[in-house]
Amino acid sequence: MCDDFKGNWSDHLSLIEFPYNNIYQSRIGMAPYEALYGIPCRTPLCWAEVSERSVIGPHMVQETTEKIGIIQDRLRTAQSRQKSYADVRKRPLEFQIGENVFLRVSPRPGIKRFGKKSKLAPRYIGTFEILQRIGEVAYPLALPTKFADIHNVFHVSMLCKYNADPSHIIEWRDLQLNDNVSYEEKPLRVVDSKEQVLRSKTIKTVKVLWQHHGSEEATWELESEIRDKYL
Repeated sequence: MCDDFKGNWSDHLSLIEFPYNNIYQSRIGMAPYEALYGIPCRTPLCWAEVSERSVIGPHMVQETTEKIGIIQDRLRTAQSRQKSYADVRKRPLEFQIGENVFLRVSPRPGIKRFGKKSKLAPRYIGTFEILQRIGEVAYPLALPTKFADIHNVFHVSMLCKYNADPSHIIEWRDLQLNDNVSYEEKPLRVVDSKEQVLRSKTIKTVKVLWQHHGSEEATWELESEIRDKYL
């Protein structure tokens, strides 16, 4: 817009602010100015009743009106473009009572929410059970006692559905600890093997599944070391 007006952007900032504060906002059902002051904005450029509009400085009013018209068109274009982006990603989200969901916390720098504070804090915490449905977009959650001072009703946009997976369940196994609170890790079996051929020698490695770890934690070890230590 400033390129069209051939001037410094700071000179037209008030013109941009004026139509933005007086354009109809569908979320609040009125213009921001009217929502703030309770009455429509009444100026020579934005008069509620056409019959009461007074013309002061016709050339200035006409020039400013033309610029505001351009700004309003650009604002509508930008709003329409953003709406088209949002409509593509927007999908109806609904949960049932008893389902488990994650709660989005998205902490910001310097703000501590739900006991999480650092840039490496998780975006979601949980899972929590849905206790009830309030209207179409609000759900109370069964929060633990450490969150007793937090209101437990959240908007649907802050929830993420949890898809149950048996691999998420951690199986507890008793460990035989030594006197120095350590334990001996033993291999269960070899699940894979490979050879790495170098210029002058060949290195044989095996993939070992350990006693107190799952298959996703199997490690590659030298075959010679496994034979010397465990065979």
